[in-house]
Amino acid sequence: MFTGIVEELGEITAVEEQSEASRFTVRGPVVTEGAKHGDSIAVNGVCLTVVEFGDGAFTADVMAETLKRSSLGALRPGSRVNLERPMALGGRLGGHLVQGHVDGTGTVLDRTPAEHWEIVKISLPAELTRYVVEKGSITVDGISLTVVEAAADYFTVSLIPTTLALTTLGLKEPGDPVNLEVDVIAKYVERMLGATAAPGSDPTPRDAR
Repeated sequence: MFTGIVEELGEITAVEEQSEASRFTVRGPVVTEGAKHGDSIAVNGVCLTVVEFGDGAFTADVMAETLKRSSLGALRPGSRVNLERPMALGGRLGGHLVQGHVDGTGTVLDRTPAEHWEIVKISLPAELTRYVVEKGSITVDGISLTVVEAAADYFTVSLIPTTLALTTLGLKEPGDPVNLEVDVIAKYVERMLGATAAPGSDPTPRDAR
C-alpha cells in the first residue's frame, strides 16, 4: 500500500521496448536508498517491481496491460515522474490508502492559477464517475488529492505551491494524460452492497438516491 504522498520527482532515463512490454530505467536517489530486488515503487501512481538498481536508479518491467490502462506508455527519456515507496507498517498515513493499481486515465482540461493555489480541471471516464465525490479522495499520477468539484465527466482539485513544485502536476499542460486511481473503499462498498442485494434490485441505499 501507498499513501499518495510523493517522495521524489524522478526522471525516466531509458525506455527499452520489448515484445508487448517495456523496461523503464528511472532515476530516483531517494526511493532507491536501501532498495532490494523485488521491492515495489510507485511511478506516477503505478506500482512497479524493482528488477535492477544502482547509482540512484532502478529498472522495472511494464507489461502490456499496464501500458494500455495507464499513461506510462507515453513516457520517454527525460520525462519526470512521481515516485513513492510503500508505506511501512506503523507509518503515518499522510494521504489515503492507495494501491498503485490505476483504474483509468484522465486528461488535464484546464488550469486556473490563483494567488496561493491553482485549480486543475481533469476529465473523468464515465465508468469512474460514481466513485468520485466532492471532498473525497482521488489519486492523480500517484498524488493523494481532495476533490473540489465532482461532475459527471470531470473533477477539479486545488493544488498548493508545494504540490506544484514537487510533483508532475506542476508541469502538466492541458491535453496531457494523468493516471487515476479512485478510493478503493468505495469500490469495496459497492461490491458488498451488490452482493447482498436481491437479483435485479437497486443496491443504492434509499436515503442516498
